[in-house]
Amino acid sequence: MASEVNVGLIGFGMAGQVFHAPVITAIDGLRLRSVSARKPEQQKVLQERYPGVAVVAHADDIIHDDDIDLVVVATSNDVHYTLAKAALLAGKHVVVEKPFTNTAAEADELITLAKERGLLLSVHHNARWNSDFLTVKKVMESGRLGRLVSFEARYDRFRNTLREGAWREAGLPGSGILYDLGAHLIDQSLQLFGTPEAINADLRKQRPGAQAVDDFELILHYPQLKVSLKGAMLVKEPSPRYALYGLNGAFVKYGVDPQEAALKAGESPRGNPDWGRESSDIWGKLNVLQAGTDIIEYIESERGNYPAFYRNIWAAVLGRQTLAVKPEEARNVIRIIELAEKSWMERRTVDFNL
Repeated sequence: MASEVNVGLIGFGMAGQVFHAPVITAIDGLRLRSVSARKPEQQKVLQERYPGVAVVAHADDIIHDDDIDLVVVATSNDVHYTLAKAALLAGKHVVVEKPFTNTAAEADELITLAKERGLLLSVHHNARWNSDFLTVKKVMESGRLGRLVSFEARYDRFRNTLREGAWREAGLPGSGILYDLGAHLIDQSLQLFGTPEAINADLRKQRPGAQAVDDFELILHYPQLKVSLKGAMLVKEPSPRYALYGLNGAFVKYGVDPQEAALKAGESPRGNPDWGRESSDIWGKLNVLQAGTDIIEYIESERGNYPAFYRNIWAAVLGRQTLAVKPEEARNVIRIIELAEKSWMERRTVDFNL
């Protein structure tokens, strides 16, 4: 294969417009060749921003295009599995927007199919390259907190009304913020700590007329460590995004990674020397006991780096790098969501099992 990888993007809603197209087009070696966009307003935006990219009406026009090497599925969650399967059967490498699938069984089937066909399969867990998460990793690796005993992470919004016609808020499989925002937090926790021993969950529908989960709390049980993951749609006053407590002290981080806001504003990471840089007023606070003395420091945040995901995809397709986001890891995210739903339904802690 030549060093240029032709990409077809299925879906040009928020995910396609904000998280995929601008990043794909910022990566040397990736060529965004065609995009499926059903709505006239999406087609207009696509033609204005990417005049050299073909606009197609149907996913099949991308899946069965012989010139496409990599298919990116950035649609509603209910068709991730079917579109990814069709693309793999057509001999394409595939990236799926998170959450991977609606069930672990579907994920397992896709993983097996990709292996049988010798194709790349990955999931867009781009929050691994958030500035705040990269900073949390740096603080943990420094060892200054001592043995970690409690890890808390939140992903909150404030929207007290439902969006009419929004698939994420419909009462469908894969809808709700546990699959949406929760998938990020679960993936990050698995990266830091591996799979837990057990899980218990509290899942709520709090807004009037809510059909999908809009408030969640998961507790992941590890030996000598409690991991608490939360997300809600009715948080007007923000809590810390991360709070880490260890035998030597704490690290607390407010604020959010700036990349999403920059992408929504139409900025591109290409040639931007300040891409992913946080403002110093949201750097995290480290408070530790060191040699009998209280030490307080504000830790400069790491730079966010969403392009790293697609640089790795390009290199992995060409066989130059190991895949960063492995489908088995994304599959375990879905399994934890399934077990969280079971925990809440049965009002008990459930053991993690594959």
